[in-house]
Amino acid sequence: MRIDGRKPDQLRPIQIQRPFTSAAAGSVLISAGETTVLCTASLDLSVPPWKSPDDLTGWVTAEYNMLPGSTAPRKKRERSKVDGRTSEIQRLIGRSLRAIVDMEALGRRSVLIDCDVIKADGGTRTLSLTGGYIALADAVSQLVPAEGVDRPILKDSIAAVSVGVIAGEVYLDLNYHEDYAADVDMNVVMTGSGEFVEVQGTAEGQTFSRELLNRQLDVATKGIEELTRIQRETLAVT
Repeated sequence: MRIDGRKPDQLRPIQIQRPFTSAAAGSVLISAGETTVLCTASLDLSVPPWKSPDDLTGWVTAEYNMLPGSTAPRKKRERSKVDGRTSEIQRLIGRSLRAIVDMEALGRRSVLIDCDVIKADGGTRTLSLTGGYIALADAVSQLVPAEGVDRPILKDSIAAVSVGVIAGEVYLDLNYHEDYAADVDMNVVMTGSGEFVEVQGTAEGQTFSRELLNRQLDVATKGIEELTRIQRETLAVT
């Protein structure tokens, strides 16, 4: 039995408020247990300067931040330069979301995803991506044929979850204490149709077998199937 009473292959309780703010085209306050993230998606009628004028495709990018009061001790604000962890996480979110976007259908515009961690208890990057997809879906749903959109912009859904090994047992959706104690921890990103987008796995001071890797992927897949169901049910409510 886990510290919060969950079974090894059970997600933390997911709570979603949508929309959460009125300024962004898409906004979601999403919680998994004690971890809470505000995800917003903003539409911009421009593209990065590195795209040539003849390139009629769009772009999706992401920023991630942990607010000062989200963890203890207080996390300093990243005012001038983001740290390595923040940079790595926001790049993960951005490239994962781009994997399910038809950039030609999006047209010459950008979607900016902001993920701000309000409360951190493990799994902030995976929850940010899961919530970021919902905000993205709401934002692009506002684009209509009159604005040059003639086919679906989203090719699939996407979600992410953590999985880890503690004393030989595989656990899904680790909280902070479990993540700290894990012998192996992994972040898995998958589409709603069951395709892998990214797998990040690391052992702490030991190796792990192919059999144990497969067990972790099986548990992660089960978790993402549940997250996908929650996303679809959430987006079905307008």
